[in-house]
Amino acid sequence: MFFSLFLSKNQKQVRQWKEEHREIVALATALLNSYDKGEKEDVKNILEELRVITFNHLMSEDAEFYRLLEEYKNKDSKTELFIKEFEESFYGTKAALMHFLDDYTKKSLPIDDTFIKRFNELVDILLKRIEFEESNLYSLLESQ
Repeated sequence: MFFSLFLSKNQKQVRQWKEEHREIVALATALLNSYDKGEKEDVKNILEELRVITFNHLMSEDAEFYRLLEEYKNKDSKTELFIKEFEESFYGTKAALMHFLDDYTKKSLPIDDTFIKRFNELVDILLKRIEFEESNLYSLLESQ
């Protein structure tokens, strides 16, 4: 608690994002468990929670990365390039994820084998992305 008073803005932001990652993973796990039990109404409810937290997390990252790009523009070209590459490499996955979440929460698409196959594919991609973010970009931000 006392230590958190002395964290930089970047360190506090990274701490929040890591907590959101844990929540996203926990919700994905809960969704898979509910699906395995045949609790499709629970799956829909968890999916809506996942949509909201994921949307907020991605918007927060986008806003912060934009601020960082402006901050590092013409100062630290290596960091600026790293942030740009990071954002560009995730754009397609981010769009696919949000379309998937929107489709299955706002439309009456069935929670079936197609759903769970697509969900598992997205979860695999997201887990790799979370690991990449936390071990690369987040560590860079925490050090600044």
